[in-house]
Amino acid sequence: MSEDHTHVQEFFGARAAGWDRKFPGDGPAFATAVAEFGLRPGDRVLDAGCGTGRAMTALRAAVGSAGIVLGVDLTPQMLAAARRAGRDAEGALLLADVARLPLRDEALDGVFAAGLIAHLPDPGANLSELARVVRPGGRLALFHPIGRVALAARHGRELTPEDMRAEHNLGPLLTGSGWDMTSYADEDNRFLVLAVRHA
Repeated sequence: MSEDHTHVQEFFGARAAGWDRKFPGDGPAFATAVAEFGLRPGDRVLDAGCGTGRAMTALRAAVGSAGIVLGVDLTPQMLAAARRAGRDAEGALLLADVARLPLRDEALDGVFAAGLIAHLPDPGANLSELARVVRPGGRLALFHPIGRVALAARHGRELTPEDMRAEHNLGPLLTGSGWDMTSYADEDNRFLVLAVRHA
């Protein structure tokens, strides 16, 4: 994606109103990914690049009423769609850039990021920013409801060895930005990478 945030906002802004209707069957995949993420009651979690907030119900269920759920997105129309869907009842929605989060250091126990990594202008620096706001030992989930092969086919392109989400590329990228990858799953019906913040 371009480093020009206007491009990202225009792309997703134009699609926000129909986003959930376009992917109506993704709910169970989000719920399963959140369950595997390993959150505990009372945890503080960020849904980074939350879009229409499709993960927020599962995140709230995982952290319970004592936990904190915060959804951050760069596109106002996506956040408006999340509010129309009632997902602001599950947590706070904030218009902000994940590259410069308005959060203090080590404020969170985890970050859940669905479909985000391909849209980061500077993945190493941006993943470091996510690490900054998570306590040592806290968790990161990079998720997509379909795997890399299926996603590439959807976009009419072929996978190459340079694909950032390939395990041999993503592992070192995470390590260099404050995370230790603990599991990697790239299957037809999901992509889920879990990592832990360096101590």
